[in-house]
Amino acid sequence: MSAQIEADSAAVGSVVRGIFGRKLGTFAGMAVAAMTLGGCAVPTASFVGPDPADPGAKVAGVGYRSGIAPYTSLRPTMPSGWKEQNQRVTPSPKSGQ
Repeated sequence: MSAQIEADSAAVGSVVRGIFGRKLGTFAGMAVAAMTLGGCAVPTASFVGPDPADPGAKVAGVGYRSGIAPYTSLRPTMPSGWKEQNQRVTPSPKSGQ
C-alpha cells in the first residue's frame, strides 16, 4: 500500500512541478529583481523643510524646562494641630462676603 502512495505522490509531484515550477521561478526572479532595484530608486518628491545636513539651516529655538519644577519636599514634619493646618489651606474669602 505504501508503494502505491509513493508512486501516486511522485506522479502528482512531477506534474505540479512541471506546471508551477516555471511560474514560481519567474515570480521569484521578478520579486528579487523588484526588491533589488527598489533600493536604487531616486525619490522624485522634494523634501519639506531645510536640509538636515546643512549646518547653517534655521531651526526652532531650544529651551530648558525642568521635569520636576513643581516639586516640593514631603519629608516628615513635626505634628501640628488640625485647625492650623486647615487655616493654611483654606482659600481666601471673596470680597463682599
